[in-house]
Amino acid sequence: MEYIRIIFLGIVQGITEFLPVSSDGHLVVADALFQAFSGDKDLTKENLVVTIILHLGTLLAILIIYWKNVLRLLTHDRRVIGLLIVGTIPAAIVGLLLDKFLEEYMVNPFLTGCLLPINGLILLFIDRKLPGEVSYEQLTYPKAIIIGCCQAFAPLPGISRSGTTIAGGLAVGLRRDAAATFSFLLAIPAISGAGVLGLIKLVTKGTDDMPSAGVLLVGAAVSFVVGLVSLRLLLKLLREGLLDPFAYWCIALGISVIVWQLWLIFG
Repeated sequence: MEYIRIIFLGIVQGITEFLPVSSDGHLVVADALFQAFSGDKDLTKENLVVTIILHLGTLLAILIIYWKNVLRLLTHDRRVIGLLIVGTIPAAIVGLLLDKFLEEYMVNPFLTGCLLPINGLILLFIDRKLPGEVSYEQLTYPKAIIIGCCQAFAPLPGISRSGTTIAGGLAVGLRRDAAATFSFLLAIPAISGAGVLGLIKLVTKGTDDMPSAGVLLVGAAVSFVVGLVSLRLLLKLLREGLLDPFAYWCIALGISVIVWQLWLIFG
């Protein structure tokens, strides 16, 4: 059962980390569904290490696809490192505050259901927004902060990090490909920082029923492979302006989760 569950969550993580439908939101819903049908305890809430491992798998997918951009950051495009630092600050502040004061709400299916339709509206904006002509290397620091403020909404379950940052990039005049590239370069410190924060929490609080190394390796491998496919798919769909189906999916799923949670409460 552990392997089935980790493969299931690895697929969910790999698909939703890059496709702009909110990986955290879908993991919350997937956890709740798995628990409802199996009667088993929630894996990602009980074992923080699983969440970290799944995210590290998708982080590796970003590094594989954008390795040339990362290499340029360390050689020719060092100014972009400053832009990434500035763009990461708002999300880091908000993420720490949410983790400290509102941690229990970040795994709430009802909140996720309420936020998923909002994410759908963001995706409709992306598909209809005419792109600019600016490359991400030409970003100013104020515009990087604006994109960073968009990313600050990403810790909320149901709000897509890639969706908000790409929308922010288009809003400040980036080309579609440049908005996507800057979005996923921003993901490197964002995911790495969340992983470090999770490891610190893991060391200080500990965790019960730690999955085996084999289970964790399978989860990381699945999220990595599926992440590679979904990231390439997103880049193709973004170029062609075909994100509407994801928008309607988020809206429909959000409404369904709300109805489901209200039925559990009042049914």
